Amino acid sequence: MVEGVHWSASTEPHPAREAALKSMSAVTRGAKDEWVALFTPDGVVEDPVGPSVFDPEGFGHHGHDGIAAFWDVAIAQASRIEFHIHDSFAAGREVANVGSITTYLPDGNVMDAEGVFVYRVDESGLIRSMRAFWEFDRATATLRPAE
Repeated sequence: MVEGVHWSASTEPHPAREAALKSMSAVTRGAKDEWVALFTPDGVVEDPVGPSVFDPEGFGHHGHDGIAAFWDVAIAQASRIEFHIHDSFAAGREVANVGSITTYLPDGNVMDAEGVFVYRVDESGLIRSMRAFWEFDRATATLRPAE
């Protein structure tokens, strides 16, 4: 598997599952341009879904420019990110992955966001939407010094 992606779920081939794995791989390697290119030109990232510190109005980040801006305010702020996927359900052109994302912060702390991470792809396998269902307060409650 990919370094930083701990996958104990189904590995049955599916276009959305494969796109999700490519997305996670790009994030763990800090490959911003590669990550943005995985999305359709009109793709949307909602991480988390609804209003948050990353998206106060809760409308999501649209298109390559919006998705790149999300990277800058959310992903780029971490010194390292790891994914722990415990289950994966593929149906139609979507996959819902259940697990957690561990974020290592520059101040030496670490935080876990448990949730469901849903990817929808188009007919060519590009990501049309990535919707992350997790709760900010629950994640910040896990904040602790890195070991």
